[in-house]
Amino acid sequence: MFLASKLFWLLAQPLSLVFILLVLSFLFAAIGWRRLCRFLSGLAATLLFLTLFTSAGAVLLQGLEDRIPRPASLPADLSCIIILGGSFENEVIAKRGGMEFNQAADRFVEGLRLAQSHPSARILVSGGDGSFSGTYDGDAQTSKTFFTTFGIAPERLIREDQSRTTFENAANTKQLLEESRLSNCALITSAFHMPRSVGLFRKLGIDVTPWPTDYRTSGDVGLGLDFSQPSLNAQLTTTAIREWTGLLAYFISGRTHVLFPQ
Repeated sequence: MFLASKLFWLLAQPLSLVFILLVLSFLFAAIGWRRLCRFLSGLAATLLFLTLFTSAGAVLLQGLEDRIPRPASLPADLSCIIILGGSFENEVIAKRGGMEFNQAADRFVEGLRLAQSHPSARILVSGGDGSFSGTYDGDAQTSKTFFTTFGIAPERLIREDQSRTTFENAANTKQLLEESRLSNCALITSAFHMPRSVGLFRKLGIDVTPWPTDYRTSGDVGLGLDFSQPSLNAQLTTTAIREWTGLLAYFISGRTHVLFPQ
């Protein structure tokens, strides 16, 4: 299932679809199917324009980020802080050492802040190696260096290093929480990723306080043309479509109760 989802997304993301449509249009042109060729090439051009030169991706992502707002505060007796992985550049770290973050670094920055403000809470980091090769440390392994560097005692850490998908994050975390007899937990992940994560945790009967971070839109983006940042627009569109696709897939497969958890 993991490899199937990886391969599906490799083909289904917007720029890959544009490439596939263009290849098909060239093939149909070669065999004389001009009308179908024009239709597919026009579809590819439209998709590419929407991806690069409109705010459609930001609007789609903003809807995800706004779905579950951050609460005003966390319970004073918080017993556990759950951080979903996906923040470290583990392939780079394997070659160059150090601690290298990607755009989701806020998950661990916010996790560190909460760990310092709630010194009695345990910290459960869920994240294995999500690469095709499976030869690198996951975020759970790398997180020990991060937290101890900033003065967090290693005995506070619980590391779940086998998960490669969000569903595995939730399922494996449930087992560790039961083994450690922990409840009343905060869940930290990117804001756009929070609806799917909360849906999975709820379906498994894990009661968490969502604590979204890593916002990538301002919250007041409107749909329109945007020629100033095509590469960023493409990134936002890709992230948004991937997350919406994940929501749909998990709902259809019965892993969440509703399509768009709130």
